[in-house]
Amino acid sequence: MKLLYFVMMLLVAFGAAAKELKVTDGDSLVINNRRIRLQGIDAPEYHQTCGDAKGFDYPCGQKALEFMQHLVSHKKVSCKKIAKDIYKRDLSECYADGKNINLQMLEAGWAVVYRSDNKDYLEAQAKAKKAKIGLWQGKFMKPELYRILMKP
Repeated sequence: MKLLYFVMMLLVAFGAAAKELKVTDGDSLVINNRRIRLQGIDAPEYHQTCGDAKGFDYPCGQKALEFMQHLVSHKKVSCKKIAKDIYKRDLSECYADGKNINLQMLEAGWAVVYRSDNKDYLEAQAKAKKAKIGLWQGKFMKPELYRILMKP
């Protein structure tokens, strides 16, 4: 009977955790009301557009968000807090089923390295750029510059 109760409590705990995860854009998420920004990467803003390989605009901010959602969907997500940013978000390295989400965003080309000298991140970005995948398929404005230009 104790085992059945324990298993039921585990199911409730994992079910609640899954409901409390929300991807807000390509480099941010919320877990149990905890706002998290992925450390060392920068993804396009939700409304940002980029140019594809043929020069046509596409919603790269939405594509980055969708890719991040794909990375965390139906997976156990955990984050290791490194610091706090000026918006009081946790700057973190996050994992989905043990795989580094920050790194996967760079590998797929849906984020760029941001204020980091992490060799794995820089290498992943260089490979995505060379393969012309994600943002690197065409022209794009670095998200940091986009935010500056879009400030009211």
